[in-house]
Amino acid sequence: MNIEQLQSYCLSKKATTEEFPFDEDTLVYKVLGKMFVIAPLKKWESGEATITLKGDPEYVVQLREQYSSVYPGPYVSNKHWNTIDIYKGELKPQLILELIDHSYDMVVKGMTKKLKDKLL
Repeated sequence: MNIEQLQSYCLSKKATTEEFPFDEDTLVYKVLGKMFVIAPLKKWESGEATITLKGDPEYVVQLREQYSSVYPGPYVSNKHWNTIDIYKGELKPQLILELIDHSYDMVVKGMTKKLKDKLL
């Protein structure tokens, strides 16, 4: 997966925006203002691409136990977020897309009814 594929996939999701809320290096994809993907661009440019994704707490732990390229992310809740080393190639592209979907779904699930209604 390259950054253009990540961008295309994330922006294809309903009500998604691409932003730089922290600095010019940290690309964030949000659904109705809530983060679901964090991508540090300097890592992508240096060939060490990572993304940080939200997940169900039990699934977060399961992924860490199953894959060495999945670990707690910096600056986010370790209970709900994992960082994934894409460049290592351990995770198949289809699984990465499924994890992005899971992150998006977890964020939507945690929204108020009013925000969820905006997605419909």
